[in-house]
Amino acid sequence: MFSTRNIKISSQFVRFCSLTAPEFINRNPRNLERLRIARKPDGYHLDKPTRKFWHKLVLTRSNRTVMAQVVHFVNGAVVEAKSSEWALRKQLYSITDTCAYLNLGRVFAQRCLESGITEMYCDIKPIKGGKVEKFLNEVINGGVKLEEPDVYKKPNPWDQFRPEKPWEVTAE
Repeated sequence: MFSTRNIKISSQFVRFCSLTAPEFINRNPRNLERLRIARKPDGYHLDKPTRKFWHKLVLTRSNRTVMAQVVHFVNGAVVEAKSSEWALRKQLYSITDTCAYLNLGRVFAQRCLESGITEMYCDIKPIKGGKVEKFLNEVINGGVKLEEPDVYKKPNPWDQFRPEKPWEVTAE
């Protein structure tokens, strides 16, 4: 329901919050990333793959299992789902076939949304009609965007174009 562009809150809710909680302290260490004002690490311009992301989707395939992870650029793996997990394995005929990729994509997308990660960088190039493409489609259908927004750049006073600030909330 929430998106970084159009956040709509009722005026009754705004009045209620201003009466009950005049001050709010956000202790989320990734709040600046959600507001799009945190720095993205650049690395070197010759690095392959690129390092310009906050969260990155990593899909690891082996002969026996498939693992999907969200990797934070500082803290490492944040969310993880494996086809060899007991709850998922018991529902699958094989843990490396197309059905396993589809169900892994659904479970992974749900875990990402439950942890608050709605956008991540993905540099996986799938083969058309393959297992990986079906996995990525399930992640997208689950509500996760596979591209991160750009860092908000403060406009200069003389700039004609003024982008919308991602932290402004419009009350209706």
